[in-house]
Amino acid sequence: MLNKNKVKLGIAPIAWTNDDMPDLGKENTFEQCVSEMALAGFTGSEIGGKYPADVSILKKALDLRGIRICNCWFSSFLISKPFEETEKEFIRQIDFLKAMGAKVIGVSEQSYSIQGNLNQPVWEGKYVMSEKEWKLLAQGLNKLGKAAKDKGMTLTFHHHMGTVVQTEEEIDRFMQEVNPEFVSLLFDSGHLSFAGVDPVRVLKKYADRVRHVHLKDIRKKMVEKSAKERWSFLRGVREGVFTVPGDGDVDFEPIFRVLEEADYEGYVVVEAEQDPAVANPLEYAIKARKYIAEKTGL
Repeated sequence: MLNKNKVKLGIAPIAWTNDDMPDLGKENTFEQCVSEMALAGFTGSEIGGKYPADVSILKKALDLRGIRICNCWFSSFLISKPFEETEKEFIRQIDFLKAMGAKVIGVSEQSYSIQGNLNQPVWEGKYVMSEKEWKLLAQGLNKLGKAAKDKGMTLTFHHHMGTVVQTEEEIDRFMQEVNPEFVSLLFDSGHLSFAGVDPVRVLKKYADRVRHVHLKDIRKKMVEKSAKERWSFLRGVREGVFTVPGDGDVDFEPIFRVLEEADYEGYVVVEAEQDPAVANPLEYAIKARKYIAEKTGL
């Protein structure tokens, strides 16, 4: 069982509205999204594109529903753009998150990412960094991580399908290159499983450096179909590669056990992007909540 005093449960708005494919969930409002999060029993949320940018307005809406912001996606371009461009946006974002009471920010290196290209099969053409780019990425993240730490925040790095840090070898190299004082890991069960990587093995290696967790399930048959039919990442999302914990083929019990043994402290966040017209967000949020309660005691 996970420690209720240390582990908090959140959910991402991407199940209601998809910022990468705005037609998915365009009918769902911010108010409906956060109301249904609360109704399903979640107390944490990540930031979505429809969320108000005004701190006071957002706080009031969330306070009414007993929800707090726990993280936000941030796209870095450390190997393809001047550092100062990423730094400026990063500082703006962590200031906003801190004002909202969040403790972490989730960074993904988006230089040369193929995740958003509708015409690019996610299994082909992934960019591989040079030695110089590895150094650039690590140095840039260390600087951003120090800036975050100076403001009482933690930078967590999100490994992700279609990006420069996707495979287990890339995650290993990444963890060797960055300074653990400034850069932590955002562990995502779904992206590891999609990439054919054992999530338990990765978590066991780096549990002491994980500061944020995404609980994402996959449907193996759809993953296999995406490879066979050469789908893009976004088509895979649309077709149902991902789902909520307990509904797919990822075995979460050993994941929860490793987190328990590591005395993990922070948020575990259900993040499973699907077509809300096919997978009703409230229904699947309730399904995930019940499963996590059963398996972890949260």
